[in-house]
Parts: sequence; structure tokens; C-alpha cells
Amino acid sequence: MTLIAAIRAAYARKLKVTGHLCSVTFREAADLGIDSLEHGISASTDFVPGKKPDECPARVGNEGNPDIDSPEIQGLIRHLVGKKVAIDSTLPVAEAGVPGRLPEMPRWWDVLSPLAQADYRIVRARADQGGAGRLRRSMDFEVAFVKAGGTLIAGLDPTGNGGAVAGFGDQREVELLVEAGFTPLEAIHIMTENGANFLGEGARIGTLKAGKIADINVVRGDPGKTIADIENVEVVFKDGKGYDPKKLIDSVKGMVGSR
Repeated sequence: MTLIAAIRAAYARKLKVTGHLCSVTFREAADLGIDSLEHGISASTDFVPGKKPDECPARVGNEGNPDIDSPEIQGLIRHLVGKKVAIDSTLPVAEAGVPGRLPEMPRWWDVLSPLAQADYRIVRARADQGGAGRLRRSMDFEVAFVKAGGTLIAGLDPTGNGGAVAGFGDQREVELLVEAGFTPLEAIHIMTENGANFLGEGARIGTLKAGKIADINVVRGDPGKTIADIENVEVVFKDGKGYDPKKLIDSVKGMVGSR
């Protein structure tokens, strides 16, 4: 009932509704008119045995996670595409649960507060061997969803443990989309133009074109061929003004997670 009320109130104001769901399944949310679903297939409870209406089920092991090429998942994908529900990819969150995947990289580690660093180390110590399979499953679902005609948008999820720092996490998301199976240009398109179009802002932002708002990163290299070059940011333009990224990052060192 809460989701129904939220969707009705949002639609009356011409707003979109997205959700990180658990008590409501993806299929139920699509039928209610939700616009997008957060975190991809990892948040779905559609196939958890014994799932009760309006209750978030407890999972044991890998139950409720059919193979991506199974009839159950393929049917769900077709249903979501038919209802024009977008999927919001947040692969850096899944990656944080994979042992050995993310060292303490100086490019984002130094901006974290001491408390955020400590929290992140605690969470990383809890990463289990099933994390790699969950990450790969999320990737395969998103590739299959796009191949079926679905709209994939992307970002990150500031988890509070330092595992997805704004900016750095967005860069990592693009890299992980390429690892999932998208080309570098497809991944950049998902991260930029798809999001703008989903929000109804495609005429104003999302691509480089005369007359659009000039929020862009200038990088060294060619991320269209080597996606890791997306990290080599030399100038950041915001509202048409250029900024030195090193100075911006230095100004927040040791602060992220402290306020």
C-alpha cells in the first residue's frame, strides 16, 4: 500500500519513482507502475521460496537466485522491458563484497575520514567467497536486460562504509560495465545519456552538443578504447568553468564520511 500511494502521489506531480525493494517484488512493482529499480537483480526477491506478500524474506545461501538464462529470469526481464521499467546498475556495491577485488586505492582512500576508513576495513573483512558469483550474476543480468531492449542506467550507492565514494565510484561503475560485457562507448552511454533521457533531461544534459550544459571531464587518453583512461581526469568543467581536479580532491582529503 505504501508503494502504491508513493507512485500515485509522484505521478500526480509528474515525478518518477524508483526503489530499492525487498518486501515488494520486481514484477509487483512493475505492475504498480514503478519507473526504475535500484541495484539490479541483487535486490530482487521474486524467486525466494516462501516469499509472503509485503514481507522482506530472509535468504539462505543462494536460494531465490535462478540462473540468468533460466526461464524465470528471462520471463522477468521480458516483463520489465514490456512495462518500460529501467534498471539502475550499482556494480561497485557488489564489488565491495568480493574478497581481494578492491585494495585501498590512494586515489579515493585519502579522501575518507579515519572513521570511514575503519568502517570500510570492517566491511571488507566480512567479504565472503560467494561475492564473486553475486557480482558476475549482476553483470550478466544487466547485459541480458539491455539485449532484450531494456533501459539500463547507472551510478553508485554511498554505502556509508567508504566503498563507493562519489565520483570515484561513478568511474568504477563505468569500468565494471565494460567488465560485464559492454563496449567502453556503450558503458559511457549508459552512464551519461541514458540517465539524462530517463529523467527527461536529454535535451539539456547527457551528451556533448552546442547549447547543452557544459558539465564534462577532460581526460588524458582514449576511454573509448581503454576504459581505465576515464580515471585520468585533467580538467573538470562545471557550468562552463574549468577546475583543477587535484585541487578539488586535495580540498576534501580526510573529510568524506565525517559530515
